[in-house]
Amino acid sequence: MLSIVNESETKVFQQELLTVKIYPTLQQMGNEAAKEVADRICKLLEEKAEINMIFAAAPSQNEFLNHLIHDKRIDWTRINAFHMDEYIGIHPDAPQSFGHFLRIRIFDKVPFKKVNYLNGRAESLEEECKRYANLLTKYPVDIVCLGIGENGHIAFNDPDVADFNDPKLVKIVKLDPICRQQQVNEKCFERLDLVPKEALTLTIPALLKAEWMFCIVPFKNKAHAVYRATYGEISEKCPASILRRKEKSSLYLDAESAEQINL
Repeated sequence: MLSIVNESETKVFQQELLTVKIYPTLQQMGNEAAKEVADRICKLLEEKAEINMIFAAAPSQNEFLNHLIHDKRIDWTRINAFHMDEYIGIHPDAPQSFGHFLRIRIFDKVPFKKVNYLNGRAESLEEECKRYANLLTKYPVDIVCLGIGENGHIAFNDPDVADFNDPKLVKIVKLDPICRQQQVNEKCFERLDLVPKEALTLTIPALLKAEWMFCIVPFKNKAHAVYRATYGEISEKCPASILRRKEKSSLYLDAESAEQINL
């Protein structure tokens, strides 16, 4: 059922189990998403000694992360952090590394209890998947902060490799051409041939194990993926569509990413 609520200039509606929030500007979207994530962190820390969070690495997350690290209410020393995907073969200090992206924007900015990195250069990638899956089992995830790719992916679960019933928590995947070209379009790589063809990713079931999911998706290039995720068929053809079946999930949009949504 679609119900629309106007909160000043913010538009809020429910699409199945997913709460969708549209803000006039990127700045408002990032600020409000960070505030709501911080609110949830604080409430969870009232109930638990520590919590576990997964973060996405992408330019779409910059505004949100910048606001989140400046929220003085958060006791970061009681939070274990994970990231959700990493290119295979990339050096951990390379600017394009997702671990590096998060390290300079949040992991080194605040005093986490522990940060757990995926190693895309591990001697045995299968063993690395098992190692990280074991960590996710040992530290059940409370909050995931994610985005949506131009092809509708969440983490690196592109349509060709996405599986809503994946038996694995972490796996090796081949990246599709749309996903790789997005990395060039967003200035992460100079040319398509420089973008790695494979990556390690948390699977969709691994992400859905989190109690709370906060999906932050600004920018015009995401508008069609947002439309498909919100109104299209719920299937692996648009992996992000699974958010509509996830309780306690929210989607944060700016005017550009929401331009195909007619309210």
